[in-house]
Amino acid sequence: MVMDTSAAASTSPAGTGDTHQGINAPGLQVFVFALFFIFGGITSLNDVIIPKLKELFTLNYTQAMLIQFCFFAAYAIIGIPGAMLIKRIGYMRGAVLGLLTMMVGCLLFIPASGTAIYALFLIALFILATGVVLVQIVSNPLISLLGRPRTAHSRLTFAQAFNSVGTTIFPFVGSILILGGTAQSFWDVSRVVDPACKGAKNATTALTDAYRIAESQVVAHTYLGLAIALALIAAAVWMFRNQLKGEAHQASGALAGLDLLKRPRFAFGALCIFLYVGAEVAIGSTMVNYLKSEHTLCLTDQSAGKQLIFYWGGAMIGRFIGSAVLRVISPGKVLAGVATGAILLVLISISTHGTISANTLLAVGLMNSIMFPTIFTLACEKLGARAADGSGIINVAICGGAIIPVLTGALADSVTLPMALILPVVCYLIIGAFGIYARKPAEDYADEPAVAVAFD
Repeated sequence: MVMDTSAAASTSPAGTGDTHQGINAPGLQVFVFALFFIFGGITSLNDVIIPKLKELFTLNYTQAMLIQFCFFAAYAIIGIPGAMLIKRIGYMRGAVLGLLTMMVGCLLFIPASGTAIYALFLIALFILATGVVLVQIVSNPLISLLGRPRTAHSRLTFAQAFNSVGTTIFPFVGSILILGGTAQSFWDVSRVVDPACKGAKNATTALTDAYRIAESQVVAHTYLGLAIALALIAAAVWMFRNQLKGEAHQASGALAGLDLLKRPRFAFGALCIFLYVGAEVAIGSTMVNYLKSEHTLCLTDQSAGKQLIFYWGGAMIGRFIGSAVLRVISPGKVLAGVATGAILLVLISISTHGTISANTLLAVGLMNSIMFPTIFTLACEKLGARAADGSGIINVAICGGAIIPVLTGALADSVTLPMALILPVVCYLIIGAFGIYARKPAEDYADEPAVAVAFD
């Protein structure tokens, strides 16, 4: 069956009306939901890799945070070229390419672990992130195509809920597989080497190298399993490569999409993506230290780490709830409401102590839940054939996850950690303003043709 969805498939999803039906492809939606689950889970594994490599290579915090820097830098570097590539090869083939690139990144953990060289792990993470960026460029506009334009906000939020399921499950499983560690046994062995003995330094160095290689193998085995899973999923998606017929993306040059920043609504939305990702990562990255502090609960490392399930789990639950709420309430109003809620929760956390302070900051995860998908769809309304360009710019803006946390850390060093959270408050304030601004439908651009797509 082939249906004409030339206007409905426009990735200007949240139009004022609902005269077009979009693409009715439930089976394809399942694959897109799986993509959200995968790239969300793999991204969150960085929270497990950071302490592991920090211990293995005796890194300071700045060196360890190069993991996040290299990962999020891919969004800035690959975003626009990736969008151009997707426009050339199409959404489905682009998804396959992204999955295969992620697989290559996972496989590079094998030589990195064999040599136990930190720089090789960073290279592997960058390539892995490159694949994640490609998959995300495909997934966000594609889920908007697969259904009625009026419900695109709800559908993308529901898809993002699967992303949150991944961010909740992967770190838990990864901590079991990766953080089991044999550090104690290493130090027990190293103590038998008398430092006064001739060659003791060389012996200790040899033990250190052997330990790093052995423990790196644990990381490599985990990512090898992920590589196999990615290969299988890529093969499954490849079977659907011809299901989207007649994609008609507008041609553009090397700086594709930058002219979209001349549109106030899109530019404001891209800024808010930068601020949202930055605020979410900044709070998540400082949460363990915050819960360990005398300001809150004075927890141990392990106990504080376990509390993260409430932060990320809140985002997961909120996205499932939000997918229903966004069907009946204006997305702009919902965005302004949750941004206001996040601001109040952070301010209460800063100004109180103990359990109240801890729980209110953890509850910010619930407020974060619908922000990314709602900002994305509000910013990209009625982009038509420029959807891939817009998605590329949005993905570049995700690099806020590398910048805002660093600024928050610098502020914490200058004042206190609770007061440093004023920076995320400023981010949420601007996001709330965008929700109010974008509560009205986007204006039409007559010069932008819609994407012509049909489902076979």
